[in-house]
Amino acid sequence: MAAAPLPLLGTFHEISIAPHDIRAAVEFYERLGFTQATTSDAFSHPYGVLSDGRLSIGLHRRAGASPTLTFVRPGIARQLAAFAAAGIAVTTCEVGEEVFNRIGFADPSGHAVAVLEARTYSPVARAARSSSLCGHFAEVSLPASDFAAAQAFWEPLGFVAAEESHTPYPHLSLTSDYLGLAFHPPRLCERPMLVFRDAGLQARIERLQELAVPASRVAGGAGVRFEGPDGTPLLLLEDPD
Repeated sequence: MAAAPLPLLGTFHEISIAPHDIRAAVEFYERLGFTQATTSDAFSHPYGVLSDGRLSIGLHRRAGASPTLTFVRPGIARQLAAFAAAGIAVTTCEVGEEVFNRIGFADPSGHAVAVLEARTYSPVARAARSSSLCGHFAEVSLPASDFAAAQAFWEPLGFVAAEESHTPYPHLSLTSDYLGLAFHPPRLCERPMLVFRDAGLQARIERLQELAVPASRVAGGAGVRFEGPDGTPLLLLEDPD
């Protein structure tokens, strides 16, 4: 049986972040139960990856947009016309036989997206149901003032929108085979959030307190939010299931 065709973006690879202090970021995510992955030499700058088995966080010592949603799509050069047909205005385009092929662009809210020719790290060995202290990674939630524009942009790229919800906070969720996305009002949080859902929220809060990670209640008491040393917000929500 032939495999299903890849969506235009390919598969989700990592959320790429450029922290001021990579060591501090590595230590922070390791304390939360993330595992370091073995990286390749695709990049000339220092680079590390932390993964919980579902979400991979790439830590880059480089200039550029941070965070960036990064995907892998083999044969990027052959897909440039398809990106143009989908209305994507590519702002970075490095393709050729002598370079590591990649393109970049932004969505209507200005969130950076990158598509690489190949993976830049090896999968980590973790149990299938293993998770970090944050729980089960659910989605990346992006601030957007126009949900309709976000939906119109992302759906041709392989995402399917659900109905807008106000529980536990106002948001529009989009699903795909490789990544869950959500959009929330900028007044809620001006930065992209990493959203986790799991049962036993109180136990996770207590563990964060033991690790001296300050967290504040949000979403009507249904969750807590805290930040990594790079400023990335992490939102932990109670999952009754």
